[in-house]
Amino acid sequence: MAKKSSFQTRLEFAGVKLIFGFLGVLPRRAALFAASLLTSCGYFLFSGLRRVALTNLKIAFPEKNEAEHTELAKGSFRNLGRILGEMSQFPKATHESLNRLIEFRIDPKVYDEYLKLKSLGRGVIIVSPHLGNWEVLVFGWATYDSPMSYLARPLDNPLIEKLTVSLRTKFGNRPINKTNSVMTAARVLREEGLLGILADVNAHPKEGVFVPFFGKPACTSTGPALLAIRTNSAILPMCAAWDDEAGRYIGVHGQMIYPGASGDRQSDVLETTEAFTAEVEKLIRRFPDQWLWIHKRWKTRPPGEPPVY
Repeated sequence: MAKKSSFQTRLEFAGVKLIFGFLGVLPRRAALFAASLLTSCGYFLFSGLRRVALTNLKIAFPEKNEAEHTELAKGSFRNLGRILGEMSQFPKATHESLNRLIEFRIDPKVYDEYLKLKSLGRGVIIVSPHLGNWEVLVFGWATYDSPMSYLARPLDNPLIEKLTVSLRTKFGNRPINKTNSVMTAARVLREEGLLGILADVNAHPKEGVFVPFFGKPACTSTGPALLAIRTNSAILPMCAAWDDEAGRYIGVHGQMIYPGASGDRQSDVLETTEAFTAEVEKLIRRFPDQWLWIHKRWKTRPPGEPPVY
């Protein structure tokens, strides 16, 4: 990708600041409404993204009809607006407002398990899909339990990157550059015991393995599995899904996953990746209108298979 000019960088930043500034001065509900209205237009304006979403939904839910696929795709676009709207309100956030914004529904047995692991010096990797509001999940966990370090690839606009980092780190969360991050992430798990990873995107064959995802092989990053094996950590799939009835987010999770320990590294990585991906799929099935269906999740195909998109 060609390097952006200084003018282009500043122009993009000005646009983002304008949107965030406008949404930020609005009351929260008005900001969410305006942002969701804006991103909902994307369904009609961006035909390429719409096609990707509908293709993915046909793969994931072949039993649903076209109208149902369309409604889920539109919901996915609306969900992006909720994320944007909530982030615009982060500068106003307090511990009290976050406790009202998200309710973590953690199974007491799982939370006891989590605390025991940390007391034993073993790390926990919170693996979240791009489901619901992953920004609120990390933000809320900082006040519910403790701040976490999280893996993220820096944006290609340094000014926008600086803005987003300032919002995300308000309550002590810390970003780790996803590029060449293995040593740093392993140290964080050993010393701090908690790491957040978004691990539901398409991976390059050199960085992933094929595991079932909605019944179709999907190339999935081996990063969480390798880190868990290397540091003797567990993996807890989790998301912050919007609950329309409650009018706030709910933090829900899957089963705690312990990495394979057969001694066969390749087999253990495959088994662990398959296990957390299955839990991620269960979460998406619970809240299908809140996943990022516009991502080309099945882009990388096994040798000999035709392209999906």
